[in-house]
Amino acid sequence: MTGIDAEGRSKRHNLRGMALMSGAVLCFAVLDSLSKYLSRYYPVPFLIWARYAVHLVLMALMFIPQRGAALLRSSRPGAQILRSVLLVVTSPLVVCGLRYLPIAEATSIIFLTPLLMTALSVPLLHEKVDRLDWIGVAIGLVGVLIIVRPTGALLSAAILFPLSAAICNSLYQLMTRKFSASDSSTTTNFITGLVGTVMMSFALPFFWPAPSLGHGLLIVSMGAVAATGHALLIRAYRYASPAVVSPFSYGQLLWAALLGYLVFREFPDPLTMLGMAVIAASGLFVTYHNVLGRRRQASAPAPDKTDPQALFEAPRRKPP
Repeated sequence: MTGIDAEGRSKRHNLRGMALMSGAVLCFAVLDSLSKYLSRYYPVPFLIWARYAVHLVLMALMFIPQRGAALLRSSRPGAQILRSVLLVVTSPLVVCGLRYLPIAEATSIIFLTPLLMTALSVPLLHEKVDRLDWIGVAIGLVGVLIIVRPTGALLSAAILFPLSAAICNSLYQLMTRKFSASDSSTTTNFITGLVGTVMMSFALPFFWPAPSLGHGLLIVSMGAVAATGHALLIRAYRYASPAVVSPFSYGQLLWAALLGYLVFREFPDPLTMLGMAVIAASGLFVTYHNVLGRRRQASAPAPDKTDPQALFEAPRRKPP
């Protein structure tokens, strides 16, 4: 009976994780749409400041009464600040990409992040990447070429914004993976909002506009949607493993295409949709290949020290 209960609990947790991830990517797609719309009327630095300031205020209201000064306590403050700076740098690149490119195409290119993480983990984290992983990275780059098309309208300087955003986001994610066990997710998110608000406040005197009431509500909504999306994302990974919830992150591509059509009358052409599918497939392939590889490594039996053949082979194994 205990085994049945555990299996049922695991299924419920997986379903919750899937639902939470689906809600998170919907929030991120709405955030991108709001950013793209508002960037037509307001400077990008002001929008980025508002996004982080609202995020910071909401987290302060929710968690400071419970945790007080402990919310800022970090075992790796330098790493936290650097990681936050990378995310802050990513934000204007994303908004600029959305401003000058169709939302579906820009989102698809930013979704190169998992593939770039695989490639950058070799020089930065000294991880081993096998041939299948590199094939997945190469296929993802082919997907980008299908979207951009060397003779297409998207091949312009604006394409550098989402590409640069994907690189910065990859570095941010690698740092998050390396130092994720050192601090709580709440502390990490609060410090990120604090660093983003402080950094963008230096530019605020040069870019302060006077938003209308309607636009002001949209600007506040942008920060609230961002905070909600990150909260749902964190809870999704608490309930289920990356192998279960990661496929649902690519639902953001579908939401981006739908919102792009409904709000901006942009709809990807067949070749762009093919490129989006190629990027999503390559990202899922790399994710599942890595997850299955870790499972095999974890389930592999330890060598028998009494076996002469095992003793002979052990010295030839490379350390992880």
